[in-house]
Amino acid sequence: MPWLDVPASYAVTARWSRGAGLPHPLPDGLGLALRVEEAGGPGHPLDLLLTTGGRGRWTRHLPLPRASATAGPYSTLLPYVVGRRRGVVAAFPVPGTARIPARAASVRAAAVRRPVAFQLCFGTGGSWRALARLTLHEDTSRPLLNGEGFDPYLHFLPDFRPVDRLRSLRLAAYAGSRAGRHAEPPSRGKPGAEGPAGHP
Repeated sequence: MPWLDVPASYAVTARWSRGAGLPHPLPDGLGLALRVEEAGGPGHPLDLLLTTGGRGRWTRHLPLPRASATAGPYSTLLPYVVGRRRGVVAAFPVPGTARIPARAASVRAAAVRRPVAFQLCFGTGGSWRALARLTLHEDTSRPLLNGEGFDPYLHFLPDFRPVDRLRSLRLAAYAGSRAGRHAEPPSRGKPGAEGPAGHP
């Protein structure tokens, strides 16, 4: 995994959201979408879609509603293949991170006041392995171009990718999403996860 094996910094675009759109202060399934720019080289980003989940061996696969954006980890829920192993990718708030209310304005304001940091980890069995540090800074987002969005089945790496389980259903769902945004269809064979931007 060159982008993880060699110490380096990568620009990251992040988008935070409330999954079900329930009104604050009701707990909601929270989403954190990440695009690691040039993780696979120029023009080849890596997209990750994470949802608030648990830490345990089974709960890491379940979406868990929360009232705070930093009360616990965000998980891919479905397994990833990282190198030769299968597990779940998750982002844990670093110890000492203040509780941020689960509102877009609160998350944005917190990142402006002070960088919000997460530890990106890979979970197999009952253990977690640290992969990188993700730091979200002030809001420097740009408008998304041509309906582009985060798509882990379009932007992945050969040694860092979602498992094939339910792949056809997810691909159909993302194709429908792109059509709804009037986005360009993905080019075949292209390799490859709005809000504050950061660096892991």
